[in-house]
Amino acid sequence: MAQQNGAPRQQQQPPSGYPQQGQIPQMSQMPPSGSPFQTSPAPNAGGSASPPTEQQSYIENILRLNKGKLASVFMTFEGAKENNTKLFKGIIEAAGRDHLILSDPQTGMRYLLPLIYLDYVSFDEEIEYAPEFGGLPR
Repeated sequence: MAQQNGAPRQQQQPPSGYPQQGQIPQMSQMPPSGSPFQTSPAPNAGGSASPPTEQQSYIENILRLNKGKLASVFMTFEGAKENNTKLFKGIIEAAGRDHLILSDPQTGMRYLLPLIYLDYVSFDEEIEYAPEFGGLPR
């Protein structure tokens, strides 16, 4: 109880579930899974959940399928004052969720490229693409 002007006064409590004045509610952190949203498979027409596919049609999977091929990788780097677009030409060595490793056969230079800057990739030969990744058959 608090006193004001000599008379006792009861402190009001906020409704259940609301923080008291001056308190900040604790926010939960996002899981470290890389995806801010957790989703469950949508049920199909029969009502049961579809089994998750092993891989999906993401750029890194397509790049992995084309490992060993010569590629032209076009990237844009935000915040650069000039020449913010760059072309990297090389052999695809590896690809991960957020990166691509290219090697330039002429210079021997190797590049670790963050996919966040990727605009597009072109090939001088047919692109390997697996329909089971969710794309159209070739």
